[in-house]
Amino acid sequence: QLQQADFSERLTSLLAANPTVLPSHLELEVLETSALADITQVSTVMQACRALGVHFALDDFGTGYSSLTYLKHLPAELLKIDQSFVRDMLDDPDDLAIVEGVIGLATAFRRKVIAEGVETVAHGELLLTLGCALAQGYGIARPMPAGDMPAWVNTWRPDPAWAAWRERALNRDDLTVVFSEVGHRHWLRSLEAYLAGQVGHPPMMGVADCHFGRWQASEGESRFGHLPLFHELVVLHNCIHATGQALVGQFSAGQVAKAQTGLDKLRPLATQLSRTLRELLYGSDEAAASVRVL
Repeated sequence: QLQQADFSERLTSLLAANPTVLPSHLELEVLETSALADITQVSTVMQACRALGVHFALDDFGTGYSSLTYLKHLPAELLKIDQSFVRDMLDDPDDLAIVEGVIGLATAFRRKVIAEGVETVAHGELLLTLGCALAQGYGIARPMPAGDMPAWVNTWRPDPAWAAWRERALNRDDLTVVFSEVGHRHWLRSLEAYLAGQVGHPPMMGVADCHFGRWQASEGESRFGHLPLFHELVVLHNCIHATGQALVGQFSAGQVAKAQTGLDKLRPLATQLSRTLRELLYGSDEAAASVRVL
């Protein structure tokens, strides 16, 4: 449609036929791949529609052939982060990096950004940590009949954990802590998959090999090394890896059931690692307790 020269004229006629609809209340979502054929033509049509007051969003951003050219030439005010990245960002450092990168691009180009596929409170918390305050997904509401919308709008309130994040701004150093936590969660999920027979090899088992271990030995040590709580983290991390190595040894020796049962001892240690990390970041038990473990 955007490649049709008369699109803006047709839209003008439709808006004129519905005078009670303000053009500024209309937002058209454009798949980024639909602009590939002729970005100049698409940009011209979008500019004509913008002159009417209509807004644009780039949908599924990051899944196609995204480039800075899109952000430079297409007058879309909103970038929509594809749900495939949002869904797995709690456990996958690469997806988390993509999400952070899109948010950074939106900020640099002075665009708004919204995350698709927010299904849990934890997803919302992490997005707020990264600076993304707009979202859509089942974690907010499921699809509903239009007639139900007014009542829902009047009664909906954000989860208390999301409201708490409005009072807490993180800097770039804080984000490295968040990345290290997600990286360690990814390590644990990979170990669980190995012990369940879903993958053929375990993750790197050395203390210094995982994402968290590298953070601990560099930025973590330089920033928090003087604090007793950081040394608690080091002990916890060492214990987690020692336990993991023992489980891998049992699994390799054919003691599959024993190794899988041993995960019940490992998971609480990982939860405690996240709690201690949050306490280190926010400076008190109360601050750490106000944020759910992702």
